[in-house]
Amino acid sequence: MQSRINEEISFRKLEIFLAYMREGNLTTAAESLDISTVSVHRAIHSLQDGLRCLLFRHEGRNLIPTDAAHVLENVAKDVIERMERGVRIAREAGGYSSDRLKIGSLYSLTGHLLPELIKAMSLRKPDVQCELVLGRSKQDLLPKLKEGGLDAVFAEITPSDSELICIPIFDDPVYFAAPVNSPYAQCDKVDLEQCAGERIVTLTDGLFTAPRLQTAFPYFSPTFVMEVVDIFTLMNLVASGVAYALAPGRIRKMYEHKVDFIPLADHQQVLQTIGLSFAKSRERDPNLLALSSIVRVYMRQTGYPACGGLVDLNRSRRAVTKRRSQMAASN
Repeated sequence: MQSRINEEISFRKLEIFLAYMREGNLTTAAESLDISTVSVHRAIHSLQDGLRCLLFRHEGRNLIPTDAAHVLENVAKDVIERMERGVRIAREAGGYSSDRLKIGSLYSLTGHLLPELIKAMSLRKPDVQCELVLGRSKQDLLPKLKEGGLDAVFAEITPSDSELICIPIFDDPVYFAAPVNSPYAQCDKVDLEQCAGERIVTLTDGLFTAPRLQTAFPYFSPTFVMEVVDIFTLMNLVASGVAYALAPGRIRKMYEHKVDFIPLADHQQVLQTIGLSFAKSRERDPNLLALSSIVRVYMRQTGYPACGGLVDLNRSRRAVTKRRSQMAASN
């Protein structure tokens, strides 16, 4: 029958024992661990009781290690080192506090938002390497997040999902995308009811598929002429005059010189809330805590824009600094 280790022997007590063996003094050992000398003394005696052998002999007020203490010291060092390594490897296997962070993102967020946040993350956590995995929609990314293939996802959030923590970043309206100098170029707003028969190109996934557009805008009766897999192909087709499209506002900055983005009529406006999502089970992961903090800083500095226009983070920082300087001067 396999012998059992006495419950008085624990990793914490071994750590305290090693601290005393290293320092040779109760006070110094306690200071190195930020605990009291009483805690060190109690842990050593408890460990000795659990081993059922003498680890130290008294010489005045000093505790002198026995041969048994030196043997235990060598074994304890190996045990603690192995356990620390095992904990680190297990955490990395589970994606917790790894030196690599797998971030999923919509293609349409890579033109502005993601570079800003990843740059901020590299400054906050220089030892963590961010790996970007792109997807066409949240339906493409969230299953990978829940299966552990991704650590975090930037996409349309699903606050009702009890398995996820979702942090909203901005509300993104839908626009009518038209080639520059098209007949719609002079319109302040586009009424989709007046666009019957217009040639429209759509995406294969997400909100901007033909079926979902028909559900979201039942009064819209266009001619669907083509379906493409990514937002960039969609916008290039619009820019070249092949067709019109309904497109998210977040893509505007990348195509503002090639495509006119015209707001929809007030009663037809639809908003997508774009944000950060990660597993609730990993809410204490240091890397995800850092990423969440960076996102919240972005939200504060950009004023949580609800107009689909992503604000330049550096420009916002400069504006905040300038306002603070003006307030300090006025005081």
